[in-house]
This record gives sequence, structure tokens and C-alpha cells, in this order.
Amino acid sequence: MLFSLRKRPHGYEEMDSSLKSELGEIVGPDNFTDRLIDLVSYSYDASDNDHRPDCAVWPSTREQVSKILSLADRLGFPVIPRGAGTGLSGGAIPIRGGVVLDMCRMNRILAIRIPDRLAVVQPGVVYSDLEKALLPYGFFFPPDPASGKVCTLGGNVATNAGGIRGAKYGVTRDYVLGLELVLPDGRITRTGTSCMKSSSGYDLTRLFVGSEGTLGVITEITLKISPRPLTFQTALAVFATLRDAGQAVSDIMHSGIIPSVLEVLDANSIRVIRQSAGVSLPDGSAMILAETDGYTDAETSFQMDKVIEVFKKNHVSDVQRAANAAEAEKLWKLRKSVGSLAAKLRTNNVSEDIAVPISKVPDLLTGISAIVQRLDLPFVIFGHAGDGNLHPRIMYDRADPDQVARMRKAVAEVFAFICEMGGTLTGEHGIGLSKAPYMSLEHDSAALELMRSLKRLIDPKNILNPGKMALDGSSDGH
Repeated sequence: MLFSLRKRPHGYEEMDSSLKSELGEIVGPDNFTDRLIDLVSYSYDASDNDHRPDCAVWPSTREQVSKILSLADRLGFPVIPRGAGTGLSGGAIPIRGGVVLDMCRMNRILAIRIPDRLAVVQPGVVYSDLEKALLPYGFFFPPDPASGKVCTLGGNVATNAGGIRGAKYGVTRDYVLGLELVLPDGRITRTGTSCMKSSSGYDLTRLFVGSEGTLGVITEITLKISPRPLTFQTALAVFATLRDAGQAVSDIMHSGIIPSVLEVLDANSIRVIRQSAGVSLPDGSAMILAETDGYTDAETSFQMDKVIEVFKKNHVSDVQRAANAAEAEKLWKLRKSVGSLAAKLRTNNVSEDIAVPISKVPDLLTGISAIVQRLDLPFVIFGHAGDGNLHPRIMYDRADPDQVARMRKAVAEVFAFICEMGGTLTGEHGIGLSKAPYMSLEHDSAALELMRSLKRLIDPKNILNPGKMALDGSSDGH
């Protein structure tokens, strides 16, 4: 069968009906769509980017993924892997059209092997579903993304997702033992091992973790799992200044105690929660939510006592210790609601996830606040202070050119500020489209060329998720 691809004004190609029919034959007619209502749904994620694909498919086997990529390799159309669309950097936006590869129907937990401390899953498994499956065994998968109830493990691997437990337990990369992948030319391969350690050859698994669907399509994941802690303690601390809160975080993280969670909220976050959620919170310029965990009450209490000692040395104005699990859960629900509550302040928002060395957290908090205040836009700052990863969320109205200009200036200044401190553009969300124009702030020209040469080597026709991470030297959409 012959196919034709019509050139679009922007240089990439538009699929015709015969090619769409072939895609439908690969996955079955019920697993293919080019309906406008579906294409609109696939035109955006949780970021402030959008572009419609030509069509979308729901593969259910690695063989189907392989056939689709073999076809794309032969004809040169873009393929964009997608999880649940919860990404905040535009990583799943089909900026050059093509086919969205929705992996949600490859959603089986294939094995839970407690003696080997691992689980084998397909990429469409939702994070919280794995957590529920591990619960009866007394195990858990430590990374805890805020979108854990809906995000998929394939998306977590593609972006190297983290969460509130990162200070103690690390991020997704620390738990991926091996992957099954389909390469851009349709070949199926495996990386890594089911062993807890390996020094065999280049670490290809780590190359693909965090590659945002630009090098291969994940079809199976082997994850390390951990015994679940049995006891927890939670405390809320209020500070008169952001700097005091930031210094408390820095001091805790080299005190000999590593809390399982150490989250910070600025004054604007506190105000948003108080006004929008109708909750009474203590007055202050910053709050820290801390959690310790372990296997005995004595262990977690000892850790929390040490944390509170550090709070007191940094001029804490109020400390509240949760008396039970119900009180602790209320506190964590408030923390997880900050982003969505703040987003209501304006029509649009950008949510960044910059990170710095932990000793720089005090400077980070005060510096970001000063930048965005000067540009007169609503904002909140919250996030995972225990590993230096914060989420400044800036609200604006995209219909107002002046607000858009001020937002872009604020983002650029924040990125320049954190890179000058030895920080990174993204701690857990990925580069995607949103941060692509700023890659040269963090990476020198040799590093960028090495990344681009790897992309050209593995995906010479630029089929997989083109236009992302500045890998082709472009910054589409900006």
C-alpha cells in the first residue's frame, strides 16, 4: 500500500487517510482515533502548551508499538508517547503533529516478587494502583508524585518524576532496575537487570530514564521496591521570615537526621490556603511541614525531636505536632492542594520545579520571591525543600500581552538566578517544551552537542517526540 504525507507550512508532514487506515489496522479500529474531540484532548497536558496531533492510537502490546515505529521510521511521521497527560513542561505536546501513542491500555502489573524486592509493570499502570497492590505485602514504591492518583509509571520513568519523599528516598531513577523498550526503528530491546546491582556495560537504563520519550518507547518496567515504614510523625512549623525557614531546612539536612518529608510553603501559599480552603492557619511568612518515619514509635519520635530542635534554633514562632494519623492527613491534604488553589488566581499559570544545592535553599526562597514581586504577578512558592527542589507557580492571563511579557521575564530571570547558584532547570518535571529555550543556561555547548548526537544516533530521523529538550536546536512554541 502506498501512503502520502502532505507538507505543512511549518515543514512537518500531514498524514493522509491511507496512512491513518494502516495505523488503525495495526492497533484495531477501536484503538485508533482522528475525531476532533479526541485530538483536542490530546493537544495539551498540564502545562500551558498546546498543539493538535493528526491522530492517536492506544496500543496494547509491544508488537503493536514496534509496528507503529517501524512505519514511522519508513515514512518519517512523528510519534509522541503519552502517559496520563499530567506533565507540567509540555513533554507530551505533539508540537509537530503526527500520532500520539497513548500507553494507558498497557496497564498490567506483571509481577510482584517480594523475595527479589521488585515489581514488573507495564507503562500504563497508575502510580497509586501499584501502591495499593504492594500494600498487602508491606512494601511500597517510594517516589510520591503529587499526581500519584492519576499519573502513570511510564510517564514517571520518562520524566524521572519525584515527589514529597525525595529528601530521604530519592526519585524514580533510583528505583528503575531495567526496561523493555521499542527503539525508533521498531526494534525491541531490554536494558538493565533484575538484580539489585550490575556493572555490566554502559548503563543504558539510566540513559532512557528521564529521556522524555525522545529515544524510545517504554513497554515494560522493572522497579525496585522497599519495605514500608510502620510509624510516622508529622509536625508543622511557622517562621517569621523565608530565610529562617530556608536555613532550618539546610540545617536539618546535615544534622544527622533525614526526614522522609520536608516541605516548605511561602506566605502567599499560606494565604491561598486560608482564603480558598477556609482553613485557619497560624500567621507567618513561611511554614514547613516535616515528617519522620521508621519502624518503631521511639525511632520516629527521636527523629522528630531532633527536627524540632533545629526549628527552635532558627527562630520558629510556632510548632504543632500532629497527635494522630487523621491530623497528619489533614495537613498533607492542605499541602497538596496549594498548586490547584493558587491556579484559580489567574486564567493561566506556569509551574516550575527548579532545584539547587541544599545549602542554597535560603537564597533560593528569598531570591525567587524578590524577582516575581518586582514583576508584579501573583505567585506562590512551595515544594520539596528537603532536596532543594521548589515549585514557584506564577499566575497570569495569556490574553494580556503585558502579563505574558512579565511572566516570561520572570521565568527567564528565575532560571538564570538558579543556574548561577549551581542549580538545575528541573528537579522532577522534565524539560519538554517549556524549558527547552533555557537549556544553554545549565549545559555548556559540548554537553548540549553530546545530547544531540545521542539523539541523532538513536533516532536519526527525529521521529520520537521531536521539538523537545532543545535536542534539535529548536524551541518550538516560544
